[in-house]
Amino acid sequence: MRLESIEKYLPAFQKLKQGGTAYGKAPHKPVLLLTLIELIEKGWVTENRFPISPELVATFRENFALLVKTAHKDVFTQPFYYLKSEGYWFLKPKDGVAIDTYIRSVQVLSDRLDYGYFAGDLFSLLTQPSARLQLKTVLLDRYFPDTKAVFLSVRNNGRSYLDELEKHLLNEKDASYTKPVLQADDEETRFIRGGLFKKLVPKVYDYTCAISGMKVIAADSSSLVEACHIKPISAKGDDIVTNGIALCPTLHTAFDRGMIGIDERLRVVVSPSLAENPQSPYNLRQFHGRPLRLPFGEMHYPARENFRWHLEMRFRA
Repeated sequence: MRLESIEKYLPAFQKLKQGGTAYGKAPHKPVLLLTLIELIEKGWVTENRFPISPELVATFRENFALLVKTAHKDVFTQPFYYLKSEGYWFLKPKDGVAIDTYIRSVQVLSDRLDYGYFAGDLFSLLTQPSARLQLKTVLLDRYFPDTKAVFLSVRNNGRSYLDELEKHLLNEKDASYTKPVLQADDEETRFIRGGLFKKLVPKVYDYTCAISGMKVIAADSSSLVEACHIKPISAKGDDIVTNGIALCPTLHTAFDRGMIGIDERLRVVVSPSLAENPQSPYNLRQFHGRPLRLPFGEMHYPARENFRWHLEMRFRA
């Protein structure tokens, strides 16, 4: 550990610029720093890049609920942008985009941002367990002395809201999803649930298209297979994996537009109203009557009632 670096950041972490509010100084920056440290600690972040992910937003909001007992709102985007004022946190926008004003919407910020990152010497410190512990302890002692013990107790028991939410979305029966930390229907919660849905559905289908059987995984572990809602959120569908199937992009679009559907026997039906070239190797008609490839584990099977809704409301009969 470089002594000059830790001596630089220990006092810096004790003197964060906090806006004044009717409830006292804003606690958002220290909560975000503790959250970023936690992501490194858990191995979720291994390089100096912090994209806006459902894991990051959910962990921030859970930490906020554990640490902050005033009436401050747990708005994630606020500290993620304003931490720049401390001089060791930076934002890398996507190509052709500028982020020079505060963006409240987590989805808009995610769309415009590539990732946030620390100054190199600080990130290097945070990868070292002893330095990480010192910096984490300074934050807890300085900003959250009254809630530190409860926070550490919850964190040390190995369970988290994110774990419970994943179990809930995976339809696992032992998920104790009874007292959610987050509000049921705000934009950041929808971002978290929707982001997890996009990850969990391809995973339970082994990154394989449920209709075509296509499975393509790139060197960076990204997959061409997408999570498709059977009953859209706009029609009061949900983000549980039983309301999803894994499809390649073309079939995802065809399903959303009602060109194909799934019947009661879990077989593909193709709309008779389509005009396409039957000689083309890409024609949809080739999938008519094909059984759906089901995920491993019956608890993850798609719900037939959602397919019935899709056939009645979206399918082009």
